[in-house]
Amino acid sequence: MEIRFLDVAQHELDDTVEYYNSESPGLGDQFLLEVLSSVQRIKQFPEAWQPFTQNSRRCKTRRFPYGLTYQILESEILVVALAHLHRKPDYWLERIRKQLK
Repeated sequence: MEIRFLDVAQHELDDTVEYYNSESPGLGDQFLLEVLSSVQRIKQFPEAWQPFTQNSRRCKTRRFPYGLTYQILESEILVVALAHLHRKPDYWLERIRKQLK
């Protein structure tokens, strides 16, 4: 099953990689590798994480305080947010409402 990021989730990833690289050269690249590792775990075991909301699950990264919030759809796995776990919980819920319309 393919994994697709909502555009806004892709921007979160790009912005976070850029931020970490500006803080310490190479740190953003390490973050990206961590996210890609999480994506592979989701792809391999999409139902391994407990439901986070009715239709969403969250896979936390191991080293960084982020989680990939995703939904298992018929033809793909949709990442709706790459959320920092200590900021604005549930800010991404509106994205799901828009996606369902």
